[in-house]
Amino acid sequence: MTDPYDLGRAGLTELFASLGEPAYRAGQVVAWLTRGVDDPTAMTDLPAALRHELAERFAPARPRLLRHLIADRGATHKFLLGLPDGEAVEAVLMLYPGRATVCVSTQAGCAMGCPFCATGQAGFRRQLTAGEIVRQVALAHAMLVGGELEPRPRRAPDHVTNVVFMGMGEPLANLAATEAAVRWLHGEMGLGARHLTVSTVGLTPGIRRLGELGLPITLAVSLHAADDALRDDLVPINRVHPLAELLEAVDEYRRITGRRVTFEYVLIGGVNDRIEHARGLARLARRSRAHVNVIPLNPTPGVVWREPTPQATSAFVAAVQAGGAAVTLRDTRGRDVDAACGQLLATYHLGDGRRLPVAEGAAARVDLAVVAR
Repeated sequence: MTDPYDLGRAGLTELFASLGEPAYRAGQVVAWLTRGVDDPTAMTDLPAALRHELAERFAPARPRLLRHLIADRGATHKFLLGLPDGEAVEAVLMLYPGRATVCVSTQAGCAMGCPFCATGQAGFRRQLTAGEIVRQVALAHAMLVGGELEPRPRRAPDHVTNVVFMGMGEPLANLAATEAAVRWLHGEMGLGARHLTVSTVGLTPGIRRLGELGLPITLAVSLHAADDALRDDLVPINRVHPLAELLEAVDEYRRITGRRVTFEYVLIGGVNDRIEHARGLARLARRSRAHVNVIPLNPTPGVVWREPTPQATSAFVAAVQAGGAAVTLRDTRGRDVDAACGQLLATYHLGDGRRLPVAEGAAARVDLAVVAR
């Protein structure tokens, strides 16, 4: 048995050819899958005998909606999804006038170990399949189409328009599934490549592979520091792929796709929020022609650091702008339900307030480095 979302149109076409069915059956099934319907017995435009055959072949892999939390007066919806093996992941739907964006997870947990991120501190448990990634979008899409999300802001669309791979996990550490999910969302769900964003902490081989897809999707790099010494502590993978290597891969991606890259920068009070940090960030952004998204740290129980003051945040953004870089202060969504950047699974794994060793150790290293400078 297999997940039909993992097959995609090509796999479904091969399956129907082996069953002696016409190729257009694949398109019929894809249309149902796009609407979130994966039960063949409900695919009413298929012959009854074929529905029975597919029910024997397709694995029941639909995630269970374990919890649905609503924030921002219905503009943010967080879904805790139970997978068939008992694992759980989270996805977030953010609604804006004319735009409905789903933030999807690519792994259960994360192995990158960034000390300010609740997901990373929860540890890595397993990779998600392409089908499990796409299903997060299909679920949100079905709820929008079916009018199941209330309250909902006025002028919010009734279908998914954008997908960002910024949930639990590092998308480029699960490259094959991420690539397959991107192709499914673009080819089968019809989302434009420019409406798809893949985030990475800086896995340069994955960035190069992403550029080879031939799709102008947006690349977002979680930078968080403009020098190797600080970034080694905040983003441990930097010790393997330092800034010079990362920026070279970013340049290559921009040349191939023609797309401007985004630098994500989580602003941590007393750690990376000084004016000299802003100037260094502006230099890198100018060099790479990147847009900067500044995100004040979203607090979680297991993280020792705190968000910067509003004054420090304003001064930092102004300094980046004065340094000649395009910069945006990110609108924080869903903080009160742990749905904001870096908070996914905080409620379920860090709710007792304990500090995990990775947070303690990195905080001590950064504190010592700050004193030394």
